[in-house]
Parts: sequence; C-alpha cells; structure tokens
Amino acid sequence: QVQPVESGGGLVQAGGSLRLSCAASGRTFSNYPVGWFRQAPGKEHEFVAAITWTAGTHYADSVKGRFTISTDNAKNTVYLQMNVVKPEDTAVYYCAARSAYLGVSYSAKEYSYWGQGTQVTVSS
Repeated sequence: QVQPVESGGGLVQAGGSLRLSCAASGRTFSNYPVGWFRQAPGKEHEFVAAITWTAGTHYADSVKGRFTISTDNAKNTVYLQMNVVKPEDTAVYYCAARSAYLGVSYSAKEYSYWGQGTQVTVSS
C-alpha cells in the first residue's frame, strides 16, 4: 500500500504563495491517481486538485489558475503550488491516493490512502 505524507503548510498572507508536498512511503505513486483535498472547520472534505497516473490534471473551479499540481517521479512526490492565496483557502490540506490504475475522482470517498494533513492559514 502507498502511504501519503504531507508537508509544507503554514501561515501565509493573502496574495502570497505556498507549496505543499506529498511524499509516498511504502510504495511509489506510480499508477496511483493522487488528489489534494481540503477541510475547513465544520465542513466536509473539498476537492482541490488531482493528477492521474498519466499526468493529466484536474482542478476545482475555486483554485483554477491559482494552484498547480505536479509530480516529481524521481522524488516520488506530488506538489501543490498555491499562488495568489485567499483567506478562504484556509483549511487542513490532505493528500490522498486512489487504488492503482483508476481514474481521478472528485469525491473524497473514492480515495483509499490518506495523509495526516497539513494546516494552511491565509491571513487577510
């Protein structure tokens, strides 16, 4: 099984940038679709972005044009580059992987392997 491990969260001012990392332990991310989700207090998991095992990318409308998901296969890591962040981006960000060879899903329920989450706080 693959185990995602997130890092890179923190406090950032509105309009600034932050890069989150998701490293795979156990197995590589090869052939696993990987998604980023976020959860604000009192809300359910919200889809942010995902990347397929053929490097296709998908984004929520709320982050399109501001966030970029990418992979570094040599480092077995998936990144979420967050630019022009807004206070409404404040949440715990989770990296998650689906089972190998499946397509991307926008539903958190379809992902089997989750990291522990990393807090992102955007100040106004």
